Amino acid sequence: MSTPLTEAGLRDAVRELLAAYDPVTTPVGEFLGARYDAGLAWIHFPVGHGGLGAPRSLQQGVNDAFAAAGAPALDPGRHGIGLGMAAPTILAFGDEATRTRFLRPLWTGEEVWCQLFSEPGAGSDLAALGTRAVRDEDGANWTVDGQKVWTSMAHEADWAILVTRSDPGVPKHRGMTYFLCDMKAPGVEVRPLRQATGEAEFNEVFLTGVRIPDTQRLGEVGDGWRVATTTLMNERVAIGGSATPREGGLIGLAADVWRERPELRTPGLHDTLLRLWVDAEAARLTGERLRQQLASGQPGPEGSAAKLAFARLNQQISGFELELLGGEGLGYDDWSFRRPDRPSMEGGTPGYRYLRAKGNSIEGGTSEILRNIIAERVLGLPQEIRVDKDVAWKDLPR
Repeated sequence: MSTPLTEAGLRDAVRELLAAYDPVTTPVGEFLGARYDAGLAWIHFPVGHGGLGAPRSLQQGVNDAFAAAGAPALDPGRHGIGLGMAAPTILAFGDEATRTRFLRPLWTGEEVWCQLFSEPGAGSDLAALGTRAVRDEDGANWTVDGQKVWTSMAHEADWAILVTRSDPGVPKHRGMTYFLCDMKAPGVEVRPLRQATGEAEFNEVFLTGVRIPDTQRLGEVGDGWRVATTTLMNERVAIGGSATPREGGLIGLAADVWRERPELRTPGLHDTLLRLWVDAEAARLTGERLRQQLASGQPGPEGSAAKLAFARLNQQISGFELELLGGEGLGYDDWSFRRPDRPSMEGGTPGYRYLRAKGNSIEGGTSEILRNIIAERVLGLPQEIRVDKDVAWKDLPR
């Protein structure tokens, strides 16, 4: 069949795939593999790598058609880092062999991904990271030593996107190099970080003499900041700009409690709920407009605004739910240590959601850093004074 680059052609391709692979009876991995091979995974990706070279704006129609047919999809909580961050970065900077090796098992869920970016001394200021990558004399391999922190899914991951310090003698935004790291490689140690919820969905990861082939490098040596920026822009859209229905997410849970428990209502809380509902709907529609804008290009700093709003709203809505329920909302049923196989904001009790939402303003870029990005790159306000801009990383105070 000729490449279906039109909306009608894509609909035909979806129908053809559904006829060949019953979405109800076909195993999930097999169905997703067939969808990838047909170019209907990421339709704007190149032919042979899950796409058809079609306009990105047509992707939502393809997704809707598969969803309407009950087709399986990967759990975004478990596979969101791979789908939303690793895949677009591999597409942008990976060579043909790298794309061929990693994109298909990422899409089918055979391989789980995590992100090795933040460090104990380099969270909000990612460019200050110190995890060291030293290249062998023959140039074929690198040895990596360092510590990463706040790593979601590291305990389940097969692969990681990793940014390192390869040249400490130049300013911090230069001298960084980006790799794909095998999480099962010798020298990779994952330790749980227990949260206020009792869960340990985050981890700290220690890298001790980890050997990484140069073939698993993305981008040029020393150009890791540019590669990492591509990842971060996609991450913020994935967190704050994901498609949700009206009253999706936490606002729907709070509204349900309001409808089902009339004895809890007060005029003051009614005003608060209306304001939050309007804010949530405005954020949802803004996210939809952002996704439409992204259909013609790569994510930019606008995704920071979506992620900032997501964090603020989740914290305010979860706080409202506790205030509405009063003492009943303070109950927390399980403080035992848990290792979830996926992060979730909407599960559990109101007390759980209140505690978990506190992390939303830290993960994926702190709200303070996002405000700086919006001020400087969207509003065009004067940049903050950066005294370390031209100082070699090795000379920076720590």
